[in-house]
Amino acid sequence: MDYTLKVKEKFVSRYKQGFPLIGKEALYNFADVIEEGAIVKLVDEQNRFLAKGYCGKQNKGVGWVLSRNENEVLDKDFFKKKLAEALERRAHFFQDSETTAFRVFNGEGDGIGGVTIEYFAGYYLFHWYSKGIYAFKEALVNALIELVDFKGIYEKKRFDTKGQYIEDDDFVTGERGEFPLTVKENGINFAVYLNESAMVGVFIDQRDVRKAIRDKYAEGKTVLNTFSYTGAFSVAAALGGARKTTSVDLANRSLEKTQEQFSLNEINYEDHAILVMDVFNYFKYAKKKGLKFDLVILDPPSFARSKKIVFSAEKDYKNLLKEAISITEESGVIVASTNASNFDMKKFKGFIKTAFKETECQYNIVDEFSLPEDFRVIEEFPQGNYLKVVVIKKLS
Repeated sequence: MDYTLKVKEKFVSRYKQGFPLIGKEALYNFADVIEEGAIVKLVDEQNRFLAKGYCGKQNKGVGWVLSRNENEVLDKDFFKKKLAEALERRAHFFQDSETTAFRVFNGEGDGIGGVTIEYFAGYYLFHWYSKGIYAFKEALVNALIELVDFKGIYEKKRFDTKGQYIEDDDFVTGERGEFPLTVKENGINFAVYLNESAMVGVFIDQRDVRKAIRDKYAEGKTVLNTFSYTGAFSVAAALGGARKTTSVDLANRSLEKTQEQFSLNEINYEDHAILVMDVFNYFKYAKKKGLKFDLVILDPPSFARSKKIVFSAEKDYKNLLKEAISITEESGVIVASTNASNFDMKKFKGFIKTAFKETECQYNIVDEFSLPEDFRVIEEFPQGNYLKVVVIKKLS
């Protein structure tokens, strides 16, 4: 059954201009009883057609626009056309033997909000962000199978309205991988696991940042990598000639996973410090011991909870930066990164300005990054460009 949804007058121009997210606040008559995956038609107050899409509730909204053509059929051929266009845009990535992990389909950036597809050395990984888009799984997976050669296909179900991962056997079809699977990124080796937890072992949206750390910022430096996960930034810094790296993360698995990433790149992890502890406790420890670093990397989750601390990027990034400033050498560099989509680069730079003002330090911004080219975004939906990275030089 298809549903017609009436858009409030003040939101009509937004949809005419190509805004892809269907938000409940924009509608007169969205009912929670609309089943996931139902085709919905958006009309204005005079019942004039605006767009069509599907119902898929997630933390961003209640569905996504797929077409602005009233007569377009949303079937396997539709999905195959979108996938083919996305693969064509990334054809050059498949030719690069130095990088074998990248995103081949980026949700609304490639025309289908709610799903992303990544490539890992012959394997493809779907991320489904609602039960609504998962209703189209067969059409999307079969479309991909017709378009590419592959070893195997895996999936991550992120149906929870908070985007939480649903534990499951993530294998879809093809041959099961042997994990860890080694992939390359600008010549750096990384171990990935497509069959356990929501995250695979490396955040591929930070590819350009890791390359810059290796090629421009690490040589001869002491490096602190906070919220280090599997130590990917630390490995990049070590390969760039860092004197020593210190990786700090609260998760127990980070120790073994970081050792694995160093070893894959023939680096002796015993020459580097890998600490399992709360980052804020580490800042206290470093200040007490008088430790300072030439390069500090801050890449916290947008929201995290430990036993004593709840961290929200929007509320707490300024204070995190102040802690980092206090243990950064004069003329040292801070790589400040956030994937929080609820504020933009301008606001993020505001946090940076305030943090330096309150610590009475001067600074220069020397580099900036957002999402790499394979994470395609559209100008009609700037919220899709969630990654904000600012490289800051501490002057005094």
